[in-house]
Amino acid sequence: MSGWAAAKEDAPAQLEPSPALDGPPEFLCPITLDMMWDPVVGPTGITYDRAGIEAWLLPTGRGTCPVTHGELCAEDLVPNHTLRRHIQAWCAANSFHGVERVPTPRTPATPAQAADAVAEVEAAAREGDAAWCAEAAHGVRHLARVGDRNRQCLASAGAARALAVAFASFAPSAGAAGTGDVLDDVLAALVLVMPIDEEAIAAIGSSRASVARLVTVAAHGDLHRRLQAVVLVREIVTFSCNGSGAGAIDLSANVDAIVEVVVKTVRDAICPQATKACLVAAWHLAQADECAAARLAAAGLVPVLVELLVDADRSSAEMALATLDATLASSDGRARARADALAVPVLVKKMFRVSDTATELVVSTLWRICNLRQDDDGMDTAEARRLAIVEALHVGALQKLLLLLQVGCMEETKEKATELLGLMVKYQAKGECIDTMDFKGLNKVS
Repeated sequence: MSGWAAAKEDAPAQLEPSPALDGPPEFLCPITLDMMWDPVVGPTGITYDRAGIEAWLLPTGRGTCPVTHGELCAEDLVPNHTLRRHIQAWCAANSFHGVERVPTPRTPATPAQAADAVAEVEAAAREGDAAWCAEAAHGVRHLARVGDRNRQCLASAGAARALAVAFASFAPSAGAAGTGDVLDDVLAALVLVMPIDEEAIAAIGSSRASVARLVTVAAHGDLHRRLQAVVLVREIVTFSCNGSGAGAIDLSANVDAIVEVVVKTVRDAICPQATKACLVAAWHLAQADECAAARLAAAGLVPVLVELLVDADRSSAEMALATLDATLASSDGRARARADALAVPVLVKKMFRVSDTATELVVSTLWRICNLRQDDDGMDTAEARRLAIVEALHVGALQKLLLLLQVGCMEETKEKATELLGLMVKYQAKGECIDTMDFKGLNKVS
């Protein structure tokens, strides 16, 4: 699979959006360009918002100030109380303009405080006390929102595992009074301490009730909770499809519901993060099992992906193409692609317009649609395949494949492109329509 599958676009900070307000330039963080809610200053004399500078220093191991390039480490940062008071005064004076939040100090947690917060969650889960567990999860969430240093302390203390176990323990009684609230609080805290380890994923993914609850939230929750739920669904599906042995997760009881919610989320396009999370989940499902690929196709994923491709950015386009290619490993997926009037034209249009990876995925997908060896050669299938080949000729596929072979590509792609050309030559007399704007330099290629 391409490198996109491992990408985690939905980092914890992105799952908890913070307000971005316009104020005097001296109140804005040089890194985030947003209002500083917790201004801190280091030996270099530059003031930053704590979350912004910790995100710069901690995950990457950098040890320099981004402005002066002088030496700087997280332990050197101290609160800039004077600037905070000025920001507070400005916010209070401008509250009639809609600025209601006043900056308050956010002190990093110590490892002991993080461990105590996690122990609180564990104890509440053991006691089965929903209200206590909700309060404890809220405490973990509060610490995690302060900055990366706190999230690292919580991760070291086992916050992800504790929260996953808590979610699994309360999920079977999701319909009981108060239980829905604790599950929402635990979920909100859990996504803030990501990435979560395999033990935490197994704890929540091995519980059928937990997975069912996540699917329900992903389908019917508000936008923010839907995003949180699909991010966890992605983690569970990825682990399930790649895991083996004692740590493997059996999703058979919930796979149909997962497929439905994945397709629904991509179709609804609630936000780019949710779409990409569901594309990763769908890819893993389709790659792992042809039956799952057929389920995805039956749920309507093929036309949804084709529509997404029309104006997708590079990352989304590569994800959508990889997922479509995997889904078309099933005969149902290929049949639905051939029946979609936009599928072949959109695929051909994407060649050379997104990236080399996208072009190779287009070739693989077209090969699945047009290839004789992919299906039983019934009359309906043969006619649908013939019409797909003719359509590809009409939208300029022949010339693009020739150009691809001239400029070079991977060996597997070259073999598929050559086979496609052989199929198309048989129907070349049917005529083709070439978008000349795509091939201004065709004759100049040696």
